[in-house]
Amino acid sequence: MQKEDEGMNAGDRVKFQFGGKEKEGVVFKIFPKKVYLKVDFPHHPAKLVIRTLAELEGKGPAPKKKKKKEKEKKEKTQRQEEKKGEEEKE
Repeated sequence: MQKEDEGMNAGDRVKFQFGGKEKEGVVFKIFPKKVYLKVDFPHHPAKLVIRTLAELEGKGPAPKKKKKKEKEKKEKTQRQEEKKGEEEKE
């Protein structure tokens, strides 16, 4: 894959998902699998955000963080149950 095949060049404006909302950024650098975007946030002008080409083109799913939260909940409930079991023994 070459950069020209992607249809994306440095300086192009691109819309992408950020924090559940759609933001617009300017393509800063392009690599075979990743794109560096310059985005203006209220307190961080010209912040660099890295996204995969698949994410920007809509070919691949966005990474999910839900599994990590579920795992933490399970661990937390197990710890609470262990504490309750120790308190009942005393």
